Amino acid sequence: MAKIPIEDTFADVINKAQRGLQISDADLCAWANVSAEDLAAVKAGKPVIAVIRRVARHLRLAPNPLESIARKEWYPTQPVFPRGFAMFNTDCGDMTVNNYVVWDVKSNVAAVFDTGANCDELLNFVKASRLEVHYIFITHTHEDHIAALDPLVKATRAQVWSHELEPVALAGAKVFKENSYFHLGEVAIKTLKTSGHSPGMTTFYITGLSWPLAIVGDSVFAGSMGGSATAFREQYENDIQKIMNLPRDTVIAPGHGPLTTVAQEKLHNPFFASRTEKNNLSEIISKPNPTSTNV
Repeated sequence: MAKIPIEDTFADVINKAQRGLQISDADLCAWANVSAEDLAAVKAGKPVIAVIRRVARHLRLAPNPLESIARKEWYPTQPVFPRGFAMFNTDCGDMTVNNYVVWDVKSNVAAVFDTGANCDELLNFVKASRLEVHYIFITHTHEDHIAALDPLVKATRAQVWSHELEPVALAGAKVFKENSYFHLGEVAIKTLKTSGHSPGMTTFYITGLSWPLAIVGDSVFAGSMGGSATAFREQYENDIQKIMNLPRDTVIAPGHGPLTTVAQEKLHNPFFASRTEKNNLSEIISKPNPTSTNV
């Protein structure tokens, strides 16, 4: 598979943080002591490092990781699963979307996570690997994540599961609650509600493979997080408490962009770098203090 680009640019990160915190351009310019023209240029994608660093702290973003993304100096080291895990990346309009297959290597019983925009490659893989797909798990029901649901169900006859707050509009589809468990032989799957980007956004935490694995949908991306204009606080707290608190070697499999790990995101993600569950979340995502020191 070709190298998948990082989903969000530095400008995307800034725009998501500003929108989520509901900070106006005028306030951000005043607090960070930057001109409206410079802020507009940065938000449009011009990598003016001095301005990026100034606005970062007022958006509760770590300046060094944000600068690194702007300079295109970081790409997550890709974890290797010798068996039991496969990733698929399909074109969906002007973007690409990921979906995944996980299976028990003894029984070849498998589960698919999201559908991608096209499931042909996935189905060819399933057939060649002689897998039996018992489940199709949906992280959330945004169209790009369920676009190939009908042909996938028809081909596999698998059970479709999503969170009870985000049911799939398909006859026979089932719903789960928070902290539900499923098993594929020796592989265990636990559901974690990481809502914010959508009401029933679910992270599937999987053990029994070479590495612990979190299939996170649009909760977290390499170097960024899912956007939310109305539930940013909820999204951020869920990401911190339920994803960043997983074991450091946990592989994060996002809905868009490359694989990453909890350890890498704690170092390189501007939203999470140097922050742990011990931080005061209400302070982190409250509106910035205009008297803060500029950097």
